[in-house]
Amino acid sequence: MTHSAFMLGLTVFATQFPSFLFSLPGGIASDRYNRYKVLLFTQIASMVQAVLLAILTLFNHYTVWEILALSVVLGIINAFDVPARQPLIHEMVTDKADLPNALALNSSMVNLARLIGPALSGLVLVKFGAGICFSLNAFSFVAVIISLLLMKLPAYIPSPEKKKIKAELAEGLTYLKNTPSISTIMLMLGLSSLLVLPYNTLLPVFAKVIFKGDAATFGYINSFIGLGAIGGSIFLASLKPGSDLKIVLLVNTVMFGICLMLFSHTSYFPLAMLFAALSGYGMMNQTTIIMTIIQVNSDANMRGRVMSYVAMAYFGMLPLGSLLIGIISQQIGAPDAILVQGIIALIIAAIFSKYLRKDKLDKKNLEQFKEEEDEVMGKI
Repeated sequence: MTHSAFMLGLTVFATQFPSFLFSLPGGIASDRYNRYKVLLFTQIASMVQAVLLAILTLFNHYTVWEILALSVVLGIINAFDVPARQPLIHEMVTDKADLPNALALNSSMVNLARLIGPALSGLVLVKFGAGICFSLNAFSFVAVIISLLLMKLPAYIPSPEKKKIKAELAEGLTYLKNTPSISTIMLMLGLSSLLVLPYNTLLPVFAKVIFKGDAATFGYINSFIGLGAIGGSIFLASLKPGSDLKIVLLVNTVMFGICLMLFSHTSYFPLAMLFAALSGYGMMNQTTIIMTIIQVNSDANMRGRVMSYVAMAYFGMLPLGSLLIGIISQQIGAPDAILVQGIIALIIAAIFSKYLRKDKLDKKNLEQFKEEEDEVMGKI
């Protein structure tokens, strides 16, 4: 409607910044109340929002401010949805040995939906128009709500002690400060969300300007990113128990950065799609592994609040990053903007490499110590 890269960034900002503002109350609600009922409420609210958007579009009465307003509503809903949804996995998995794989599958499913959804919507937009596209989106919530109603979970046991909201917020922050295994990874997520992950804000510019295409071209780009993400989800789900997730995270962050750089200045569409797929692979693995590490290391009574801080690091930084990348691309162009994002991904990997390799180094030092000990004992 506006032909503006900045407005694309503003739309993402309107959707995700409210998630940043309301994620802490969302985390408290997740720890205080029945997460299943919270999730059921957020999905019904999401369906209402989607129906309103579909009606406005079908009757051709939509304006920019209405779209932005509905985006804000969705952002507020997501602020309560994410902290309730993620910890619910722990209540669904009976064998805790399967928990890392279950978390990886769940995160992969969520991220795949975010990638494949836009790819399908691009194709539907071209064939049937925006009204049908948004109507299908609204109808899809029926399946989600039915699935939730069919779930059978352990009986909810309310917390015996209800503290003041301010005390619970302070307790969550203190927990993060005293748990560097979570806070360090969360910092990495925040930096990536601010400076690297918003690259997809510029994909419509690539579809229209760089590849001289339309909404279908945008759909193809997202399809290849989704294809790479599928490969990433299969890889993560197949990891053996005890795998060093931090090393896998480091490798995939480097891969993500390199592939973004290659994609940014490749004008030959088939080759660009190869780099898009590899970017999707690296991005999927990076985000999913971070979510898995954080949840596995979180205490049960703090999990909702921890996920609310994760939502702040993810949903809070993404919209700011989208605004930032929209402004930068106006100055230096979309290809150079994504090139810079790829370089930043490599810098982030370098900064956190010592921490991510720490467990491996500690293991190596332990093995070396044992060898020296055996040698000394042999001499004795």
